[in-house]
Amino acid sequence: MSLPSAPELEPLLTRIAEALERLAPPSPPAPDFASADAFLWNAARGALQPVLRVNRIPLALLVGIDHVRDILVENTRRFAKGFPANNVLLWGARGMGKSSLVKSAHGAMTAEGLPLKLVEIHREDINSLPALMNSLRHAPHRFILYCDDLSFDSGETSYKALKAVLDGGIEGRPENVLFYATSNRRHLLPRDMIENERATAINPGEAVEEKVSLSDRFGLWLGVHKCSQEDYLGMIDAYAAHFGLEMDRERLHWEALEWSTTRGSRAGRVAFQFIQDLSGRMGRAMDVA
Repeated sequence: MSLPSAPELEPLLTRIAEALERLAPPSPPAPDFASADAFLWNAARGALQPVLRVNRIPLALLVGIDHVRDILVENTRRFAKGFPANNVLLWGARGMGKSSLVKSAHGAMTAEGLPLKLVEIHREDINSLPALMNSLRHAPHRFILYCDDLSFDSGETSYKALKAVLDGGIEGRPENVLFYATSNRRHLLPRDMIENERATAINPGEAVEEKVSLSDRFGLWLGVHKCSQEDYLGMIDAYAAHFGLEMDRERLHWEALEWSTTRGSRAGRVAFQFIQDLSGRMGRAMDVA
């Protein structure tokens, strides 16, 4: 039995090649950075989705965390202007405005006319960070790459991808990209995981060092801690004035404190939730963008 000749095989091979092309996923579209100032990274598609309306509040309303706010804004402004700046880890108490700080700092830069883009990546997509970095490396813009509520649990290894990106590898971190993360954990890892590594390792110091050193890759550690009653009421006053909610100040404070008691917490998020409830009861709309 003779083998088919090359001319006879060519149509068959062409059909096979065309079938494989149809099975392959389409290439992600090139991002249109002019379409928006903020984007969401879709790791499954390898594409950036524009966010036309960012959920954020004005910087002036982030009271009680003024010192941290000013440091973050200055770092962001330097970067937006093309000067050296640091990766930032915002860590601390829940509900104290860590993620709001990042989004509002970016909003302040765009309001100043500085060409800065914000790209959010979900925590579960951290393994795709190198691909995202490469897609931004040669873009004609500067980017804040942002991950909210970043932390790693026992058995996870995706923190190694983050370490490699922050270190930059052989190419170095792209000059046009900074990484901002928020976390409730200063070292991004649970204490029991760190202690378990120390207790079971042959060389406890080295075993823990690789994991704890992840946070060292951030040039700025900005701690955001639980607020005092005075700071909490200051947030209430600022929100009420901004949204035009007129009420006797003593009654406003009494209701706000009662609200925080039922929530078991005094924090920026709790203050904003109270203001939302008050606005609803007063029949007032809130425009927070």
